[in-house]
Amino acid sequence: MWTFTTYTKTIAVVLTVAKVATAIVSCITALMLVHIIPDLLSVKLRERFLKAKAEELDREMGKIRTKEETGRHVHMLTHEIRSTLDRHTILRSTLVEMGRTLGLAECALWMPSRTGTTLQLSHTLHNNAPLGSVVPINLPIVSTVFNSNRAERISHNSPLAAIKARTSRYVPPEVVGVRVPLLQLTNFQINDWPELSTKAFAVMVLMLPPDSARKWRAHELELVEVVADQVAVALSHAAILEESMRARDLLMEQNIALNAARREAEMAICARNDFLAVMNHEMRTPMRAIISLSSLLLETKLTAEQRLMIETILKSSNLLETLSNDVLDISKLGDGSLELEIAPFNLHATFTDVVDLIKPVAAFKRLSVMVHLAPELPTYAVGDQKRLMQTILNVAGNSVKFTNEGYISITASIARPDSLRDPHAPDFHPVLSDGSFYLAVQVKDTGCGISPQDMPHTFAKFAHPQNATMKSHGGNGLGLALSRRFVALMQGNIWLESEGAGKGCTTTFFVKLGLSDKPNANLRRIASPVQPRQGTASPDTSLVANNDMAVLPLCYQSMV
Repeated sequence: MWTFTTYTKTIAVVLTVAKVATAIVSCITALMLVHIIPDLLSVKLRERFLKAKAEELDREMGKIRTKEETGRHVHMLTHEIRSTLDRHTILRSTLVEMGRTLGLAECALWMPSRTGTTLQLSHTLHNNAPLGSVVPINLPIVSTVFNSNRAERISHNSPLAAIKARTSRYVPPEVVGVRVPLLQLTNFQINDWPELSTKAFAVMVLMLPPDSARKWRAHELELVEVVADQVAVALSHAAILEESMRARDLLMEQNIALNAARREAEMAICARNDFLAVMNHEMRTPMRAIISLSSLLLETKLTAEQRLMIETILKSSNLLETLSNDVLDISKLGDGSLELEIAPFNLHATFTDVVDLIKPVAAFKRLSVMVHLAPELPTYAVGDQKRLMQTILNVAGNSVKFTNEGYISITASIARPDSLRDPHAPDFHPVLSDGSFYLAVQVKDTGCGISPQDMPHTFAKFAHPQNATMKSHGGNGLGLALSRRFVALMQGNIWLESEGAGKGCTTTFFVKLGLSDKPNANLRRIASPVQPRQGTASPDTSLVANNDMAVLPLCYQSMV
């Protein structure tokens, strides 16, 4: 108000209005600042927070870029390492790639010796240290590296770091060591898994350049650890490959040797068979001459002593001929060259021929021979008549040979399905088909029998019983062995039953035969044993007396 008196009224009014307006603006500004200042403070804090986040993100991106770079290096090193399966190439490539990627002054690998007591310098990057240097494996630093799966820092004065000839006198180099597991194979086991021996480690030593003030960074140590694991995997693959290559070479050598031995064995078998065939053929002619002449001599007037000697010659000749035929057959069975001669034949005539062959010996020993053919047995069949007849003759001949008194019974019939099973061969499963049947033959005698301890060896070649009674009869031990092979070829089975020594024996076998298209006139033989009598003989008994045998007269009755 004091200033208003100095100026005019107009100026005073203007000044008053200006001052009032200034006051109003100041009040409004003060009121606005109350709301603006906190916003400014929050913006400043947010700016600082975003800046911190940006810095943290930059650090994370740096780590990611470092990991990506490490991954690229690991991928590159892995590719170089696994590009070959040669152990020395793997180790050399590892050192070269590690030296180039990390800028190393030297890189070396210490391998365990065969004794396992020392580490030997086997590979270096720049060959600054002589190869073959030895370090004891019981050093504390070696134990520290072995017991850790991480890269361990090593003093530049350590024996493991003695891989560079010249080091700096000012700033010593940074050295780290990492273990490399080694897989040692001793043998391949089942399921393709190898058997591992005692676990062993190698040591890879890496040295940074001296006088560079460079330190090992975390990602570089991580790269070293990953590469060490990859080298261990590559070395294990190389070891498996080397072992498999050695096994393959060994198998190839064994296969070559086996093939050579097989060829030699086949040549020897062929030579043996040729020799046996020639000898059998060459022996038959003089043997048949001896048998024929001996038979003719028996029909002449001879003294008892002469007849005994001629009969001995005839018996020995027949035995020798049988032995030569059996040896030839057993050789053919051994190499699988024996084949069945399948053809239609008279089944009833086969049994007649067998009886005709065994009755001279049976008559000489005063034995009764009984033959029973079942009514349903067909007259004609399809099969190998020669082998079937030989089997029946072997079995019946054994019964005649080991029987001193009593009888021999031969029974033939069509086998029922329940009678085809041998209790001693549960794995045998005969199969019937259309147009075929199983012929069952049973030969029973009252001979010396078989003891339980001799039963498992009855079908073995050249087997002789322990029974003294059976030993006295001699023989070559091939008859039953051949019979079993023949029966097996004809899809059958054979077994023996005996209650013990002196209680007789029953031999049963069955073979598979085909039905013939010829007319099937079944025949039945009805017979009863004829015993020699004293005094005047009937027609049957005179037959017995004239032929010195006890055999059934055969009566044939046609069955419509």
